Amino acid sequence: MKAQADGAIKTKVQWSVAMKRAKLKGMAEGPLKQLTQALEKVKAQIRARVEHPFHVVKKLFNHKKARYRGLAKNGAQYDTLFALGN
Repeated sequence: MKAQADGAIKTKVQWSVAMKRAKLKGMAEGPLKQLTQALEKVKAQIRARVEHPFHVVKKLFNHKKARYRGLAKNGAQYDTLFALGN
């Protein structure tokens, strides 16, 4: 982490973290609050679509714990489970 903090590691990923509900409720009424609420709704919709396949794999296939049997075997197993979940 020190290398990233120093700026040696460059990343193009831009993370969007959900705002705390109390902070959103505490905002003054107006267009800024409405825009923020719309943005939070979009982030929640994307998160729901992305996390659904993981829910299917965990619950339907009872795959709750990571098993370390080698990277190739883990990758092949997850590929199969996600294909079956689709």
